[in-house]
Amino acid sequence: MSRPRLVIVTPALRGANNGNWQTAQRWARMLAADYRVALTEHWEGGDEALMIALHARRSAASMRAWREADPAHAARPLLLVLTGTDLYQDILVDDQARQSLALADRLVLLNECAPQALPEALRAKARVCLQSAPALAAGPRPKTGRHLRALMVGHLRAVKSPATYFEAARLLADRPDIRLDHIGGALEGEWALQAQALMAAQPGYRWLGALTHAATRRRIRAAHLLVHPSLLEGGAHVVIEAVRSGTPVLASRIDGNLGLLGAGYPGVFEPGDAAELAALLRRARDDATMLPALQRHCARRAPLFAPERERQVLRGLVAELLHPDFPAGDPR
Repeated sequence: MSRPRLVIVTPALRGANNGNWQTAQRWARMLAADYRVALTEHWEGGDEALMIALHARRSAASMRAWREADPAHAARPLLLVLTGTDLYQDILVDDQARQSLALADRLVLLNECAPQALPEALRAKARVCLQSAPALAAGPRPKTGRHLRALMVGHLRAVKSPATYFEAARLLADRPDIRLDHIGGALEGEWALQAQALMAAQPGYRWLGALTHAATRRRIRAAHLLVHPSLLEGGAHVVIEAVRSGTPVLASRIDGNLGLLGAGYPGVFEPGDAAELAALLRRARDDATMLPALQRHCARRAPLFAPERERQVLRGLVAELLHPDFPAGDPR
């Protein structure tokens, strides 16, 4: 029997190499055994049985075109994946993003806290699908005791809050035993100049620029801590990669992080609070109990981010829409 055709609409394709593209590509692989999957930036027509759209605002035109081709929602369901800027920004202020919520048959959320950010009337069609990362075959890497190495992975743009990391590095100028590395491209304004100036003034900070995914994953595994100071996230894949690498996390206290790490996670700081981040880094170096405690917490969360779990949830979501006679969540 011929496999049904699906289309995944993502606002960025391979060249962007961002979170949307990584999610779209991974989901296409996970669904490929049961469906013929096409990826596109814009949908303007086709005979696919189901659309998966990433980003309510940026995929709004494709979603409208899909609905106009099936106005009764009778034949071809629509699944919308809400990113951080969707959930915590766009649907509050943008009419197109809000319309996308109404057009979708299911709303897929990427962290456990996310349903509470939706209008109450829409929560019934919300489903949480945590993203995944493979565990590294070699397991966690032994870490040096000569110093503490923290690592931030995030492009230099305001929403990722590199300024918080920069200021924490300045506050730790008297601690040569705490080193702060930073991976990410400079996508906005004067961030590259700021990073370069900080490297010159503070030898404990290194900006490594944009690296390949494989090189980044190796550095995450080698670090004592991943630092994720973002101001807004739907569910950062780099946090998941750190947890699956055996590297604990220090993260801003936002739903997109707490919804991955757990509401009681101890390694969090207020968004933008560089002094609190610096204090946590000092404690991680000076208190021998802190890193093991964070590692134990992350180890308990790690199974939630296994690829087989994400695959099962995703296939169940698609089956729920295409085969409503099947039990909800059946991973057909």
